[in-house]
Amino acid sequence: MEQRASRTVATSGVLIAVAVAVAGLLWAKWWPYQAKARGLATTHTWAGSGIFGAGGVHPGDAPSWSAATSFTSAYLQAIWKALVAALLISAALQTLVPRTWLLRVLNRRRPVSAAVAGGLAATPSMMCACCSAPVAVTLRRSGVPTAAVVAYWLGNPLLNPAVLVFLAFVAPWQWTLTRLVIGAAVVVGGSVLVARLTDRRVPEEVAEPQPAADEAPSVRRYLGALLRLTVTLVPEYLVVVMLIGAFRGWLFPLGGGLRSGLLVVVVAAIVGTLMVIPTGGEIPIVQGLVLAGLSLGAAGALLITLPAVSLPGVAMVGRTFGWRVTAATAAVVVAGGLAGAALLPVLGV
Repeated sequence: MEQRASRTVATSGVLIAVAVAVAGLLWAKWWPYQAKARGLATTHTWAGSGIFGAGGVHPGDAPSWSAATSFTSAYLQAIWKALVAALLISAALQTLVPRTWLLRVLNRRRPVSAAVAGGLAATPSMMCACCSAPVAVTLRRSGVPTAAVVAYWLGNPLLNPAVLVFLAFVAPWQWTLTRLVIGAAVVVGGSVLVARLTDRRVPEEVAEPQPAADEAPSVRRYLGALLRLTVTLVPEYLVVVMLIGAFRGWLFPLGGGLRSGLLVVVVAAIVGTLMVIPTGGEIPIVQGLVLAGLSLGAAGALLITLPAVSLPGVAMVGRTFGWRVTAATAAVVVAGGLAGAALLPVLGV
């Protein structure tokens, strides 16, 4: 009888968490994206310019307060709903879902299977690297293995089905194929590599308390977890976003005199990994740069590196993942960018 009651309580918590996730994603992602996809299917044109030009900033421009605030404002307008949804979902996973249930879904004997599970779990949420970071942090603190957590974090931006549809509507098919093939290789293969190089148990001081199987859902615990996540993750995230906005003229030099050659590919792979963009923000950026003469190799690198990781995302996950895992993940993304730079010119346009 007690076991049945415990299972009922745990199931109710899981169902509430699922309801929170579905409602949040429907509001922040699924409904807006289906509307955008329908519009792109008609126009086959991406409206608006890349976010790095917000406030009239150009490559090479000196850092300024205006550059910081204009970029941060444009970025937050694009992602605030997704960030709110991510915090709500993360708090739900932390306080409503028993750890054993999470591990049952994402813990696998082999790193490859764990990475596949993490990548598949990422596809419905369709978040950028920063917005998926709170959920990835909670998963890691719950004891989910490295391969699955890294695959979840990378899979959100790289395997986002909405972005793949957007690319198919507004860009050459070679772009979509490059993103899908290299993105899948980075999410699965890269996550396995990161796990093999860095894997170790989650430190006890990092692990978050999870609800016991017989612990009834509590609004107070949920709100407390939500507050802790907001206070510990959001301020540093906003500071790094503002710094990137202020220095973007120097950090993102592509589009000036740097357009072709091996150097531009390397710069695209590295700088793209550091920059932060909203979901789908790489599309107008790469389109604009290609029209301005950027090489296909650099475009292929940016298609992979711009959406994945980012400095603000690194700041949010670094303490929980550990800096070895975080650095290895960033290195895998740079390598994926170089692979994209090799593949796209071969496919041609």
